Amino acid sequence: MLPLKDTIPSRSFPAVNWALLAANVVVFLFMARDARLAEAWINELALVPARLLANPLDPTELLTIFTSMFMHGGWFHLFSNMLALYIFGDNVEDSMGSQRYLIFYLLCGVAAALTHVFFNPNSPIPTVGASGALSGVLAAYLLFYPSARVITLIPIFFLPWLVEIPAVVYLGLWFISQLANGLFSILIDVQAMGGVAWWAHIGGFVAGLVLAPLFRQRRYVRRYYRDQYYPW
Repeated sequence: MLPLKDTIPSRSFPAVNWALLAANVVVFLFMARDARLAEAWINELALVPARLLANPLDPTELLTIFTSMFMHGGWFHLFSNMLALYIFGDNVEDSMGSQRYLIFYLLCGVAAALTHVFFNPNSPIPTVGASGALSGVLAAYLLFYPSARVITLIPIFFLPWLVEIPAVVYLGLWFISQLANGLFSILIDVQAMGGVAWWAHIGGFVAGLVLAPLFRQRRYVRRYYRDQYYPW
């Protein structure tokens, strides 16, 4: 399933969300144009669980928790993350306000990184991507706009179909898939699953569920869109 857009318009210009999108794209373009630079950045700035735990008080290693959020391993990795951030992030920023949204995004990314490290303490595999922080954004969207509709591209009998799916269904199924893969990854080597940081996704999502109500602006509590709770 490929999400294309949602049915909830943003009340204000999502400056922080656009800044996050731009930062991720710019970093990736720098890495894509220079293989040696990309290798150096991956070696120095990606999150490596075993290395972090071996030097837990090293500021350089702690910094990788943040720098790894803005790096991606390929075009599809970047595209899928940025598409979801574009679709869901503007509304979450709308509900939180720009400053709170930025803090929330980074905290979810930290929670995701630490969860990944906890479940993969001996992993020497560099971890990159905005997926953990993005997972927190998805959780906030689920809480704030549970019945907003997500216009989704679904291939049925090899033909593309556009289907409107309530956010609670789309995001609920997404989280269940991450949890299932995360539990399965405990049984096998993470490298056998292509190095996907399933527990980072899970940790970011759970952090989002916990933190989102604390970051929501009170002045938006009583103002709803029709599609926010009634999907018809």
